Amino acid sequence: MTGKSEWDLEADVVVLGSGGAAMTAAISAYDFGAEDVVILERSGMVGGTTAMSGGMLWVPNNHHQHEAGIEDSDEEIVAYLDSLAPGSLDPDTLWSFMQNGPEMLRYLAEKTPVQLHAFADFPDYQPYAPGAKPDGGRSLDNAAFSFARLGKWASRVNPSKMAYPLRGSLMEATRGLLDDETLAEREAGDYRGLGQALVGSLFMAVLDRNIPVEFEKRARRLIKDGPRVIGVIAEDANGKDFRVRARRGVVIATGGFEWNETLVKAFVRGPLTGPVSVPENEGDGLLMAIEAGAQLANMQNAYWMQSTLEYKPQHRAAKPNYLLGSDERARPGAILVNSKGKRFVNEAANYNAVGKALHAFDAGTHTYANLPYWLIIDQRYKDKYHTFNSPPGAAAPSFMTQADTLAGLAEKVGIDPAELTAQVERFNAMVANGHDDEFNRGDNTYDNFYMWGDMEFDPPFRTLGVIDRAPFYAVKMEAGALGTAGGPKTNADAQVIDWQGNPIPGLYAAGNAMAAVLGDIYGGAGGTLGPGMTFGYIAGKHLSTHLPNC
Repeated sequence: MTGKSEWDLEADVVVLGSGGAAMTAAISAYDFGAEDVVILERSGMVGGTTAMSGGMLWVPNNHHQHEAGIEDSDEEIVAYLDSLAPGSLDPDTLWSFMQNGPEMLRYLAEKTPVQLHAFADFPDYQPYAPGAKPDGGRSLDNAAFSFARLGKWASRVNPSKMAYPLRGSLMEATRGLLDDETLAEREAGDYRGLGQALVGSLFMAVLDRNIPVEFEKRARRLIKDGPRVIGVIAEDANGKDFRVRARRGVVIATGGFEWNETLVKAFVRGPLTGPVSVPENEGDGLLMAIEAGAQLANMQNAYWMQSTLEYKPQHRAAKPNYLLGSDERARPGAILVNSKGKRFVNEAANYNAVGKALHAFDAGTHTYANLPYWLIIDQRYKDKYHTFNSPPGAAAPSFMTQADTLAGLAEKVGIDPAELTAQVERFNAMVANGHDDEFNRGDNTYDNFYMWGDMEFDPPFRTLGVIDRAPFYAVKMEAGALGTAGGPKTNADAQVIDWQGNPIPGLYAAGNAMAAVLGDIYGGAGGTLGPGMTFGYIAGKHLSTHLPNC
């Protein structure tokens, strides 16, 4: 065993990463009895992908939805999830999520600045499935949080993917509930919503407990004494080893591996070309867990998100930047087509489900039938809607191709001109008839939800609209992802298990660094953060109350 003098730092609990799952684990560990906790963060900022996200949590049967008068039950939850992945979910970890998720939310409400509320009409992502909540309740939104409370630490929070700060909660912003006076007050107090609010309030809880964050400490290897993990070797900004002893245990919460091309090609089932997470998500936690003997699970899956390449830097070591494409495709007057000029999916379906459609394989040509693919819009659309980072009516950005005719547009980007023209004619005729006969777009509450549809119209025209006003535009889209869903498999207590199914003493995982509890299911808005933070809470609580010091 390594001698005490060889450690650069010692703590009861060492948490790797600083996203929602990581900070929840650190706070939980501290509150349940760990005398000292430390967070190791690879970058110079906290928040990871959580800070860039919508910040919502999907946790069924929670007290916020009960307070909003929305009932739920274990039977409904199991029926919903089982209908989406029949017989494929581990019953122990699923039950742990179902029981501990609501407990975690009550804990956050009582012990931290985190303020959540039910987004009462935000539907589950598959509202037609048995046990679904088509009128919402399971997805939770964050109250806006004042970054003025963080003082000098506010500049340490990873920025949002939004083009501008959202000064209210998502519900306030989308329902137009903020008047000018309130907005001015919010701006003066640097209030932020979405993932910024969630990370800001969690970071406040970390600071309140004097839990140190060691920035620019990239965890590289776990240290074991026999079967037990007793510490970690990190790499500092100068490339030197930084050795941290963990008397009780280590929590891996370093995010996924979507930015590691080697790991993506080795494990993910199809092309993943446009990640929209933080570029530090290169699978550091996965590689450490593999070396420690962890069993792996769910490695083929990712949390799919449509994206487009904004720019590719000239410096070889720099990472390209991809823009989220979750809203653009679902608004009236937009369709997605493949290189044959054909639609292939309900464009208003949830982003994870649309992502799966991109991996349809054509055995005759030995290619992915729907890759590459494009977003097609017209001038009416562009004049009315914010399109990626381009305001309504603005000049077309560099990633958007423009032409006076559909055939001319198709020729410019490499789509079959005759088929694209015919496809748009068919689509326009279906819109005129009030129904999408090809993919039933607009037939359910999710398709017509006002966050991505147009509330000026009634269903199904919140999502259905003609494409007929020149010039026309095409945006090449990517098979993007919010993160990967595979990693070390855990038991119900968030302990990483080996290939014999036994816990590796002192090693835990949470968030996108662990094998997703819900497999490839995306239950609703917050389908990654809800389970991720729940298992962060479980990990912190368990290692503080069940493991002896080493």
